[in-house]
Amino acid sequence: MYVCVCNAVTERQVYQAVKQGAKTVKHLKEQLNVGTECGRCVSCAKACIKEAHAEQRQEFAKKLIQIAPIQLGAA
Repeated sequence: MYVCVCNAVTERQVYQAVKQGAKTVKHLKEQLNVGTECGRCVSCAKACIKEAHAEQRQEFAKKLIQIAPIQLGAA
C-alpha cells in the first residue's frame, strides 16, 4: 500500500525505515521524503510508525521468552 502517493513511498519502505531506526515522521521525511509535498500522508505515516514499533515490541518479547522462558512455580 502506498503511504505517500506524491513520492511513491510504500508501507513496506516505512516499515524498513523504522526497522533501521526511524522513530518519527521527521525521520521519514529525511529518509524517504514522506510528507514533503502535499502532507496528506503524515497521519498515515504516523500510524505506520506506531504499528511498526508495536510489531517490533512483540518480536522482541517473543525472542526474550525464547531466551529466558519463565518457569511457573519456581522460586
